[in-house]
Amino acid sequence: MLLCLSHLRWDFVFQRPQHLMTRAAAAHEVIFLEEPLHQDVPAPRLDLSARPGGVTVAQPILPHGTAPDAAVAAQRALLDGLLAPRAGRRLIAWFYTPMALAFAGHLHPDVTVYDCMDELSAFRGAPPAMLEMERRLIARADLVFTGGRSLYEAKRGRHARVHCFPSSIDTAHFGQARLGPAEPEAMRGLAHPRLGFFGVIDERMDIDLVAKLAALRPAWSFVMIGPVVKIDEAALPRAANIHWLGGRDYADLPAHLAHWDVGFMPFALNESTRFISPTKTPEFLAAGLPVVSTPVVDVVRDYGDAGLVEIADDAAAMAARVEMMLARDRAPWLARVDATIARNSWDITWGRMAGLISDVTAPQAAPRAGAGRAFQTIRAAGAAHV
Repeated sequence: MLLCLSHLRWDFVFQRPQHLMTRAAAAHEVIFLEEPLHQDVPAPRLDLSARPGGVTVAQPILPHGTAPDAAVAAQRALLDGLLAPRAGRRLIAWFYTPMALAFAGHLHPDVTVYDCMDELSAFRGAPPAMLEMERRLIARADLVFTGGRSLYEAKRGRHARVHCFPSSIDTAHFGQARLGPAEPEAMRGLAHPRLGFFGVIDERMDIDLVAKLAALRPAWSFVMIGPVVKIDEAALPRAANIHWLGGRDYADLPAHLAHWDVGFMPFALNESTRFISPTKTPEFLAAGLPVVSTPVVDVVRDYGDAGLVEIADDAAAMAARVEMMLARDRAPWLARVDATIARNSWDITWGRMAGLISDVTAPQAAPRAGAGRAFQTIRAAGAAHV
């Protein structure tokens, strides 16, 4: 079985963990363990629910007011109760957050994977212990995967098996945008050209750039899709041509992209974006949309230098790039886009990851202290019910 320990919730935004775990579920029982929710309950419990694709989502529910040490102990007990009926089975522990070691560090999986999709220590609100917990996780991991080239360069000297797996693409899904789906009601009547963004709206977005570009081109429509987290919604720029639509289901994204003229990536250049490799870059391209982005390092190196994405570092330069893209013949650019994204997919990425996991457990693989041991039997006595 594969136990995925995540800081992201399954039903939040469909991104890297969801893409990989749904593919893993074709060969493994996959349990996706989220961070706890605090509710008005008398005792800790673990809620299990199935998702399309074969993944089981496990949500720890803790009473309001649970102290931090008690929360860790409760999560450990819930995890032990979850795994006890599966004792003796081959276990892959797949970490997205090093903080999960606080309650899962006692496990002895056959394989430990750290899929480092972001530099979490640089995000707003990161726990002070994050860097130390990551050091411990890397020390015990069999494999470290990174979500982009910048992250790979930052981590490759810290482990013998670090592998770069940048953001991939579900081409068939986003390619639906090229087939002319009906326009979503929320966008009907909005003026063209339309610049669109989708994703989490947080400290990684340069909201001042959004405001300046919207003021510079008042006839353009800016369509912003995604949940707002860790920043005050009141701080978002408000103008007649900026439309904050909130979150949308992953299944509905192609219909929105089909009615945009340009993909818009107004990322701030700060510590939280220093190592990002935005998944939306190839998703925009698969939809057939020209893209303009601020100079995020991995976007520049993977797409800007190849002439697939236009790069601009201020509102005036961005406006000029957009006008150039709107005026040019798209056919030669689109041919290069399609040739590039044809070499990449989440299926290919998962296949390569699965091969590396198999190599770790193969007889000829070099042993690592603490790795390769059969999953120890866990006593369920005293564990909260599952």
